[in-house]
Amino acid sequence: MGAETIAVDALSAEQAEQELSRLAEEIALHNRHYHTDDAPVISDAQYDALKQRNAAIEARFPDLKRADSPTDAVGGAVLEKFEKVTHRVAMLSLDNAFSDEDVRDFVGRVRRFLKLDAEAPLAFTAEPKIDGLSLALRYEGGRLVTAATRGDGAVGENVTENARTIADIPQQLSGAAPDVIEVRGEVYMTKSDFAELNRRQEEEGKQTYVNPRNTAAGSLRQLDTSITASRPLKFFAYAWGDTSGLPADTQLGVVDAMHGWGFSINPLMKRFDTVEGLLEHYRLIEAERAGLAYDIDGVVYKVDDLSLQQRLGFVSRSPRWAIAHKFPAEKATTILQDIEIQVGRTGALSPVARLEPVTVGGVVVSNATLHNEDYIAGIGSDGQPIREGRDLRIGDTVTIYRAGDVIPKVMDVDLSRRPADSEPYVFPETCPVCDSPATREINEKTGRVDSVRRCTGGLICPAQAVEKMKHFVSRNAFDIDGFGDKQAEAFYHAGLVKNPAEIFTLRERDEASELQKLKNREGWGEQSANNLFDAIEARRTVDLHRFIYALGIRHVGEGNAKILARVYHSARNFVDCMETAHDHESEAWTDLVNIDGIGPTVAQALAEFFEEPHNAAIVEELLTQVTPNDAEQVAADTQFSGKTIVFTGSLERMSRDEAKAMAERLGAKTAGSVSKKTDLVVAGPGAGSKLRKAGELGIEVIDEDEWFNRIAD
Repeated sequence: MGAETIAVDALSAEQAEQELSRLAEEIALHNRHYHTDDAPVISDAQYDALKQRNAAIEARFPDLKRADSPTDAVGGAVLEKFEKVTHRVAMLSLDNAFSDEDVRDFVGRVRRFLKLDAEAPLAFTAEPKIDGLSLALRYEGGRLVTAATRGDGAVGENVTENARTIADIPQQLSGAAPDVIEVRGEVYMTKSDFAELNRRQEEEGKQTYVNPRNTAAGSLRQLDTSITASRPLKFFAYAWGDTSGLPADTQLGVVDAMHGWGFSINPLMKRFDTVEGLLEHYRLIEAERAGLAYDIDGVVYKVDDLSLQQRLGFVSRSPRWAIAHKFPAEKATTILQDIEIQVGRTGALSPVARLEPVTVGGVVVSNATLHNEDYIAGIGSDGQPIREGRDLRIGDTVTIYRAGDVIPKVMDVDLSRRPADSEPYVFPETCPVCDSPATREINEKTGRVDSVRRCTGGLICPAQAVEKMKHFVSRNAFDIDGFGDKQAEAFYHAGLVKNPAEIFTLRERDEASELQKLKNREGWGEQSANNLFDAIEARRTVDLHRFIYALGIRHVGEGNAKILARVYHSARNFVDCMETAHDHESEAWTDLVNIDGIGPTVAQALAEFFEEPHNAAIVEELLTQVTPNDAEQVAADTQFSGKTIVFTGSLERMSRDEAKAMAERLGAKTAGSVSKKTDLVVAGPGAGSKLRKAGELGIEVIDEDEWFNRIAD
């Protein structure tokens, strides 16, 4: 059998869908371990590679993007013990590169977006990626007023008093700083300070810590400020958020100014004009990595010119103008102790490898996700060996690789050490939760058998119902404090909450109940029950995109939910349109498939969801309990607000992506095809069928120069 995971460009749609399901569940679990608990069970390299694989599959199969896609997630949940701080400018994550070719591709994408040829000057900065905890420091009049963690990227934890104990963080800025400036950087602990802390812990008979990053994060997130003050924390400044002005027009210039204000900046940060210069600096830093005083896990590249950064803008969770080039990781050998089957909210049966715990790069790994039953057996549905197959058996000695496509993944099996009594693993053909048949669908168009085996129990399967509930209350959905995975599962099996709408009648039913009340149940008390009821009450109003995302519609991730919210504006309009979109001859269907970014697969998933009477009934019941906020209209005072614009032909002054981003910033909607709903067509040279259709429908057509004239007005 080959030891290579199947390449993304060789995946079938069925294989891609199964992998995205598995990756979403795995990444969500590690998000909780890393961001919320400060106790990861895999390394950063493992985590980043999981997300890289997920993003690569979504890029190839955009219509398969899930409602719980990790691509749109940033950071983790905010701990309840801290006051929340809303970031005025979101703290986003970075996309990752794992090879020189990835870096060249990144630079190429930047040039294409900006319409720059290969000879046009384009500078980047390169700096070590510190393995610590991101922190935003807000200064007003030069004085520190707030310090907040990244949190989920939109809302962080107020750790101001703890941050004041860190010597590297000035209380008052020196020199001529802007009146308002939010300095961002990384809190970390040096290797020597970490070793000394563990030595003292051991001498005092206390538990030692796992690694500097988790220790620094845990030290900053203490309710007792004296504990933070006793820890040797440090801070590197490297970015900024909300500000009344900037002291320079380049990335390097602003960071140098931060040094003048009193911050420590990384001396290895340099500027380069070529990809070769970036890669040479990467190798220099990698060579010096072991000797650095602090842990790093890669090098960050950023476009240096701030005006170009502004043009490049952002995708859903990361800037287009920056990327993290991660260091390669390691391998380890362990025993495959068991294979367990988990049932997801769409019914997918996902195999999980339970491993004898093994340390890889200082992190203990005890499980790995497996692709599907064909991957385990090493034989496809057609009976032929498959390139990525393993013939995995319980008891096998396996090599775990924690970088690359899927992490952790089984890289190889040592057949010479296979137990004599081992037997091939038999994948279940019935759901392990509800005993319903588990089948592999056949694609009507291609005739291919789906690589995913799904439970056919649907609404009667407790596992699917519970997973849907978990999704509804998850961080990027309704995010109800105190109502997490554990409560969703317990309440479902206790008969307290069987569907999302019943969450909002829980208090009323509890008060009217003559049986056991929540406060009297194990693990609950009057205060905790009241806190939960109050938290539920506080979420009767949520943003429209959260409401749409929370419904758990297949292929509708947070990014697609935001697109839909922006287009349909209100919950009532969205639901009404979706309930008629199942008719492919309807105006609602035509409008839906014409939305830029919403392909036919997503549109079909939406239509099928609302065509199911049970789903439609739950949504209507929900709308009697909650009031989603209408989506905010971007730049509502421009001449393009609410207009639908189609760009076609070869644009010469801007890339297609930049054109769409520009229109959306002006409050317009962009569509991929021309219809009677189109308000304006911007046509470049070579425009064909879309231009002809615009003429047939009498839609205004302008060229690129006129577009720039109008947006300048």
